[in-house]
Amino acid sequence: MKKKSWQLPFLLFLIIGTVLIVRHQRSMPYQHDEGLVFGTVYHATYQSDKNLKREIEAELGKVDGEFSMFNEHSTIARINRGEMPQLSDMFLEVYGLAENISKDTHGSFDISVAPLVNAWGFGFKHQQMPTSQEVDSLKKLIGYEKLKLTRQGKTTTLKHPKNMMLDFSAIAKGYGCDAVARMLERKDVKNFMIEIGGEVVTRGISEKRLPWRIGVTKPTDDSLSTGGELQTVLNVTDKAMATSGNYRNFYYKGGRKYAHTIDPKTGYPVQHNILSATVLADRCATADAYATAFMVMGLKEAQKVLERHPELMVYFIYANEKGENNVWFSPSMKKKIVE
Repeated sequence: MKKKSWQLPFLLFLIIGTVLIVRHQRSMPYQHDEGLVFGTVYHATYQSDKNLKREIEAELGKVDGEFSMFNEHSTIARINRGEMPQLSDMFLEVYGLAENISKDTHGSFDISVAPLVNAWGFGFKHQQMPTSQEVDSLKKLIGYEKLKLTRQGKTTTLKHPKNMMLDFSAIAKGYGCDAVARMLERKDVKNFMIEIGGEVVTRGISEKRLPWRIGVTKPTDDSLSTGGELQTVLNVTDKAMATSGNYRNFYYKGGRKYAHTIDPKTGYPVQHNILSATVLADRCATADAYATAFMVMGLKEAQKVLERHPELMVYFIYANEKGENNVWFSPSMKKKIVE
């Protein structure tokens, strides 16, 4: 059968159009932005003809306005002062995710741990080291199950016991990355990387026309962050990544090391063998929260959770019985390890 006369010109038009689009995409510049948010630094690299820093910071401003402990006007700051503000869809989305992960990890992840974090000197209020009696007293204020959403018409508020304080810092940075990623996708940006304080979301390819590769730092005591020797490099293309570790935020007192990850159930800084937990997931908020939970749980309990969640990829650096650093990673993570 002979092809109709219009088919060949149409096919040629499609081919030429595709070539022009590909050439335009390849010639399109990569933008590089950075700034301050949530008390830390963000970095954004994305391929676009237009600089989108204003739009990026607008998205981050929305998240900051809900969850920042450093913003006295944020929703979480108002709740911690005993107010009952009307809760936004964004707040309810993150709260719901936090609640689900708390249940899944049997409270190892808990947004109500703020009083203990502050008491041990790692929060937004720096206090002296607590006594055992003070820890026991503060533990009465801890427990995500004590929180209750109340709905009246279109208004939703959060009820909690007096003096209870909430801290979303172990999920808000990840959610901030997710929020910026969604905005960039709405702008039809295909290739980008957004990073906030070590939490990362990527899509497409890097400026070098290669998959996005992110290093995992070797856990050595380095409270000033002057080191940076890499343990491994991961291919994080089209994934979100979060790392939690006790090798940066810590102090010594009386010859003993106290790290910033607090076990909500014991009230004390964790003494488990995981030194660093890196999690890859589809959402950065999910990776962020589970990375913190795994630091609290320790290796064996974390592995039990992972049996229920094959969609999570993990890379753990832990200390063996001799105090030597070892590595354990989920089978699905193997294909992501570059070196």
